[in-house]
Formats: sequence, structure tokens, C-alpha cells
Amino acid sequence: MTDRSPLAESLAELGPIEGRRTLAAEIADRLRDLILLERLAPGAPIRERDLAEALGISRTPLREALRILEMDELVTYSATRRPMVADPDVTTLAQNLRVLGALEALAGEEACAQATDAELAALAAAAREMAERSDSDEPLAFFRRDMAFHSGIVEAARNPPLLRAHAQFNARLWRARFISSRRRLKRARTLEEHLDIAAALSARDAAASAAALRTHLGTAADNVAAARHDPGED
Repeated sequence: MTDRSPLAESLAELGPIEGRRTLAAEIADRLRDLILLERLAPGAPIRERDLAEALGISRTPLREALRILEMDELVTYSATRRPMVADPDVTTLAQNLRVLGALEALAGEEACAQATDAELAALAAAAREMAERSDSDEPLAFFRRDMAFHSGIVEAARNPPLLRAHAQFNARLWRARFISSRRRLKRARTLEEHLDIAAALSARDAAASAAALRTHLGTAADNVAAARHDPGED
């Protein structure tokens, strides 16, 4: 039996590509996870041949996937068009997080008026579940719960242009939000903020919901800056 490369081992941990969407979109999702877990490190070159071999695909759908990630600002290209993992500076990330905070604040306001009672109850339950499972979830599983909570708020706002704008900014901040989500040093504060958001939404208090979401995205910016300053501290 041939030994698998470390990259192939990492891909195997993420499970098979299920083919629900286009192959390129499925590959892009796999690469996002590798970037989140830093199996593809910030600033590292992406070796297309090795990656295509590890995925068991041709380089054509891989290049399509890389173009998707380029639009999401997770992949960038050198002057000679060689792909590499994006490594934006803290200022750029903070600016994008402020915009995302404004979008989520608006979503919170609109969700207070548009969401059903069942949707608000589901969001409150999700916030409690995150708190209960914080110590047992693997970082990627916890992050997916976190993002599902935020996406649920935006979806409950019933505003398609807002949904599209949020998806665009959230995609480019995927890794930054993962860095914030996995930091355990201030995990209790993050979980408390989720509960505050859910409580404000349940009360249909638009101003409190917007303020809580802005505060929460500000915490994410602080976490990202702290991680850059001291990457060894979780």
C-alpha cells in the first residue's frame, strides 16, 4: 500500500467530496477547510500538481476552485500567476470586520421585525448549544455552529440584497472568523455575547440586537489582532 502524503491525509480527514454541487465548488469547500486549519498556511504557495493528485482530480476543476477562492480573497496570485494562500494584514481584516459588523447589525434589526417566533427560538437554542458544547466540540465543528448561528440571523432578516452582501464579506473573512472562534482565552466572553444577541432578538429589541452584533464583531477583530501578536496563545 502506497503511503499517502500529509496533504492527502488532511483531505481524507475532511471526508469525501459528495458531488451535491459543481465539482469546483466542492473542491473550493475542501480548500477552505484546509486553509482554516492551516494545512495550507497563510502566504504559502499552492502547488497545483500536488494538490490535484491529492484530491484525485485533474487540474482544470482545481483551477476553477482556486478562482472561486480568489473571489473570496482566500487565495491570491503572484505576478507570474502562481497561486498562494492569502495573508491579509490586520488593518485590512479589521476594516472588513467593521463592514461585516454593520451588515450583521442591520440583519439583527430586520430580524427583530421579520423573523418568526420559531426562528428566534431556534437561534436562542443554537446559542445555548454553543455554550454547552464549547469544551467538547472540535474547533472546526464549533466554528460551523458559530457561522450557522450568524447565517441564521441574516436569513431571518428576509432581505435578499443584505444576504448577498453578507455572504460576500463573510467569505473573505472566513479564516479570520475561524481564528477568532477557536481562541479559548476569551471564549467565555464570546459565548456570553452570543447569548446576549439571542436574548435581544428574542425580545425583538432592534437597537439592542444591532448593538450586540456590532460588539461581537468588534470582539472578533480584537481576537484576530491578538492572534497575530501572539499566535501561540489560544
